[in-house]
Amino acid sequence: MHPSEYLESVFSLAGKVAVVIGGTGELCGAMAEGLAAAGAETVLVGRSEEKAAARLARIEAAGGKAYFEKVDVNSKLSIQGLLDQVLKKSGKVDILINGAGVNSPTPIFDIGEEEFDRILTTNLKAVLFASQVFGKYLVERGEGGSIINIGSMSGIIPLSRVFTYSASKAAVHNLSKNLAREWAGDKVRVNTIVPGFFPAEQNKKVLTPERVASIMGHTPAKRFGEAHELIGATLLLASGAGSFMNGAEIVVDGGYASMTI
Repeated sequence: MHPSEYLESVFSLAGKVAVVIGGTGELCGAMAEGLAAAGAETVLVGRSEEKAAARLARIEAAGGKAYFEKVDVNSKLSIQGLLDQVLKKSGKVDILINGAGVNSPTPIFDIGEEEFDRILTTNLKAVLFASQVFGKYLVERGEGGSIINIGSMSGIIPLSRVFTYSASKAAVHNLSKNLAREWAGDKVRVNTIVPGFFPAEQNKKVLTPERVASIMGHTPAKRFGEAHELIGATLLLASGAGSFMNGAEIVVDGGYASMTI
């Protein structure tokens, strides 16, 4: 086989169905576009059909196939309903991206129980619920699959001013490795993409001028990431090209984690 044919075959997602929880957001929306461009029928999952509309239009204009499903990611019953709907419409699921997330810049002494529970529920419990529901389907189907959880640099290197978010993402990293081990024998791979600093809706509230200057001083690339730069890692983990990757953490950070002094 010619190298170009091999590359096309292992990175192709033709005939696959991908569910992107958080697909109405900036980062996971770009990842969804990448999955659709590689041939996967892509399901954008979120709360706002209005936010999904523009992304769906871009996917369809590029020749891809996608649709929107409204889901409460904090409800396991709602997530089960999502799986049922996708199976009804698309017949199967091969790829799941867990990308819903919320953040808050609350100082440590001011973090209240409601805020703590809200962030942990969306960032961690929702990942657990979706992994349980879709993981059970993938394991019982017996054909394998790929689950990609969205971690965070703050889950590896604790960052100031996002205490609860950091704790929730560190737990996602740990959960992902546990699930990777648990389902490896069933050919269900669970990996984590770890974005560095990508301006998105959930972190704009903490990106003050002072914080931006600090981030740039700690990022060898001297810039923020752009959403489309997460597509490569997504396709690697979703496709046959990443068939031996399980429990991995793929860092996409412009060198942030490599910087010391």
